[in-house]
Formats: sequence, C-alpha cells, structure tokens
Amino acid sequence: MSVSMYNSSIPVIIRCLDSLSAILEKGANYAQDHGFDESVLTSARLFPNMHSLSKQVHICCDMVGRGGARLAQSDLPDDGEENSSFADLQARIASTQEFLRALNQAAINDSEANEIQVPAGPYQFEMSGYDYLNNWVLPNMYFHMTTTYNILRHNGVEIGKFDFLGGASLVG
Repeated sequence: MSVSMYNSSIPVIIRCLDSLSAILEKGANYAQDHGFDESVLTSARLFPNMHSLSKQVHICCDMVGRGGARLAQSDLPDDGEENSSFADLQARIASTQEFLRALNQAAINDSEANEIQVPAGPYQFEMSGYDYLNNWVLPNMYFHMTTTYNILRHNGVEIGKFDFLGGASLVG
C-alpha cells in the first residue's frame, strides 16, 4: 500500500472510530455491571468548563466527517441531533464510518494541495489539504478520543492503552 492522502486519513480514522466504539462499549457495560444509570458516564466531564463525554464523541465524529467531506470536496454530512445514550453514540460512530467509507478515494488523494477553508468559532483558517488533515483533523480527532478515554478511565472503567490503540485488531 502506498502512502496517500486517502490511506493516511480514511482507514486511520475508521480504525480510531472502531477503538472509540469499543471503549464506549466497555463504559456501557461498566455502568450496567455496577447498577448505575449510564448518563452518569455520558454526562461526565474532567473539569467543569470541559465538554461532557457525549459531546466529546459528537465533536470527534463531526470533525472527521467534515474533514473527509472537505478533502473529498463533497457535501458536508448532516451532524444530526445530539443524543447522549451509549446506544446513540454508537449509532453516531457507525453513521460517521459509513459516510467516510462512501467518500471518493481519488478526490481525497488529489486533495493534498487543495486550499481548505475551516471555520472555527470566530476564526477562519485556510490551509492546504495536507495541512488540514495532519494539523487539524487528525489532532482534533485524537484530542476528543483521548478526552473520552480519560473521562471513562477517571470514572473507573477498566480500559488501557491497548484499548485505545485498537486492542485485538493489533494482534489478529
């Protein structure tokens, strides 16, 4: 497999979303096994001014969905409604993966030098497709994945680095 914009983005993102899904499943199981409402975890934050776990997952999915769309020069995905149950978050991840799998591989491969405009709050950034992927989309995805992981771990869910990295898919 040659290194390309597509191979550096979509398969990497889909694998990370698989890992995110697996750690959320462990969170849901933990709540059920310990007899408490899952909203304790999905609404948990690391600090009062940070987003909740459910918002972290939404931002992660929105970031990579929009990222793939911008690189492929396709319509931006509908970010949909914000729901907070583990089942809703799993559905959000699955629909994001489905959207990413349907993107045009050739268009993404041709996006390296494209100028990408990124609105971010009151700011408007312009960068090449390469910089957009490597300096915006992937770092943001990892940040929100890591924060989700940290919220679950902080609340007692038994997950580790192996889970974050993809666990069983690494060895099998």
